[in-house]
Amino acid sequence: MIWKVKPTPEYINSFPQKSMADHLGIEVIEVGDDYITARMPVNEKTVQPLGLLHGGASCVLAETLGSIAGAFCIDPTKQIILGVEINANHIRSAKSGYVYGTVKPIHVGLTMQVWGIEIFNEQKKLVCISRLTCAVRNM
Repeated sequence: MIWKVKPTPEYINSFPQKSMADHLGIEVIEVGDDYITARMPVNEKTVQPLGLLHGGASCVLAETLGSIAGAFCIDPTKQIILGVEINANHIRSAKSGYVYGTVKPIHVGLTMQVWGIEIFNEQKKLVCISRLTCAVRNM
């Protein structure tokens, strides 16, 4: 298990509201020993003018998942996580329903973390693959 303390979906979803994740309807649904899965609706808040999932919304889902995962791999009384780079390859569009993102570690070091995030549609087809690099900083 990679977590300092294993979180639960209920605990993560109780984080302060009025955030980007809350605005877009991102909800954590599962936490494993080395992954976290969340879902995000494909709706008027997350689509672009043609009605397709906005690539920026996919990036928000990916960065949210990576940041949450990173925060549970540090001592939050002494350290913080800061996203420093994100990339995303948009493989397929989504028009409705939910997309599901799962984050897994690529590297969890003392000063840097790299997270891989895959986003799938409801038919389990890959929509986006992303990588988030976070810096670990002392407070």
